Amino acid sequence: MLVKDLAEKANVKFGTSGVRGLVTDLSAEICYAYASAFINLHSSVASIAIGHDLRPSSRMITQACIAAAKALDIKVEYLGALPTPAIAHFCIQKEIPGLVVTGSHIPFDRNGIKFYRADGEISKSDEESISNSIVVLPKEINLEELPETNKDGLGFYLVRYVDFFGASFLLGKTIAIYEHSSVARDFLHRTFISLGATTISLGRSDVFVPIDTEAVREEDIETATAWSNEYQFDMLVSTDGDADRPLIAGEDGVWLRGDVVGVLTSHYLQMTHVVTPVSSNTVLEKSGFFNAVTRTKIGSPFVIDAMNELSKDQSAKVCGYEANGGFLLQSNLEQNGKVLSVLPTRDAILPMLAIMGMSIESQKPISQLFDALPSRFTHSDRIQDFSHEESKHLLTHLLVDDESMISLLLPSAKSVVEKNLVDGLRVTFETGDILHIRPSGNAPELRCYSESNSITRAKELCDEALCRIARLYQ
Repeated sequence: MLVKDLAEKANVKFGTSGVRGLVTDLSAEICYAYASAFINLHSSVASIAIGHDLRPSSRMITQACIAAAKALDIKVEYLGALPTPAIAHFCIQKEIPGLVVTGSHIPFDRNGIKFYRADGEISKSDEESISNSIVVLPKEINLEELPETNKDGLGFYLVRYVDFFGASFLLGKTIAIYEHSSVARDFLHRTFISLGATTISLGRSDVFVPIDTEAVREEDIETATAWSNEYQFDMLVSTDGDADRPLIAGEDGVWLRGDVVGVLTSHYLQMTHVVTPVSSNTVLEKSGFFNAVTRTKIGSPFVIDAMNELSKDQSAKVCGYEANGGFLLQSNLEQNGKVLSVLPTRDAILPMLAIMGMSIESQKPISQLFDALPSRFTHSDRIQDFSHEESKHLLTHLLVDDESMISLLLPSAKSVVEKNLVDGLRVTFETGDILHIRPSGNAPELRCYSESNSITRAKELCDEALCRIARLYQ
């Protein structure tokens, strides 16, 4: 069977990062097919690493992927439930490919599979190769019990940070952990305690909670503020479901925007060349911290392609980050004779440690770390259950003329200064305000990103634009 044909029938496809689909569409057959196609691209290897998140549907999909590996006589390094970047790091250390069953931050009625080569995430061309592969499907797929977990997946990931930062790095600090259903909820405690901190456990859930670090739920905003009043902590942290996107708040319980976290993390690590998608805050350029900045389409594969290009310059210290806060390290870092090796996939742990490290070095609470940055603030939200057909219609409507664009996005504006079509439509108005509209690559949602000179204004821009769009498509 041609994987592309199977995927089209099942309505399962590659999104911004990995395969995505409704759980009801992610049959054992389609998951087996994708895993087989990926493994066939690595015919010279004898083993593959496989892990998953805590979604209710993830175990069955994992069983189907393991069945595909066994049918091809490939040894499975089953890593259990663990953060996606931990699997990527394991693959790099062991020089083998891997896959992780996760839907990341999207609702639990959806799921997916992310794929990793021995050197990091697969590329868009790899995705095409997988989709265009022909695979042999058995008449019946035998879903066996999951094997014993190889604990090296988490072990390698922990050692990565403890070795580099040191066991006393966070001595005297208190870190609160919003656990919800993050696959990293126990690992976060283990990591921070290993670095000398005291931890507080908050908000653990037996039900999957779809935390989106780009569109934080109102209840999570209110809860974080309440926790800051009830508990004394230096930092509050969480992640999305598969723990490749951080959610960070200071002692005041105010969640930080991921793209500003990316700027500070890059600066703290003394990077020279930074890659980020077009949706990220322009404070990156305005800060003047970096030698070069590259903007890409949204999605880690595009960031990785650009980082690969920049790293051809041996003197460049290259990293990338996304607006969701996920940080990608393309260059080895050296400090006091210790090396933090490359990890070119989204990582949630490094930004947390960098922000805390910056707070320690500056002797300032986290809430004050942003005072020296230019006053540019972003906000983002989404309209759920907004089909890709509706998104296409909307973008066509907005591009008819500037008058239509202003009328729907920002009626108070007088003119459009710039239109960027790299990914969706990003509009800069004469007021300096920015609005960016694009369809999600992972789910039937319309994303809106805004930027302005105040937090309040950025939120207003986003909320009001989405409200007008929603009324138009009622």
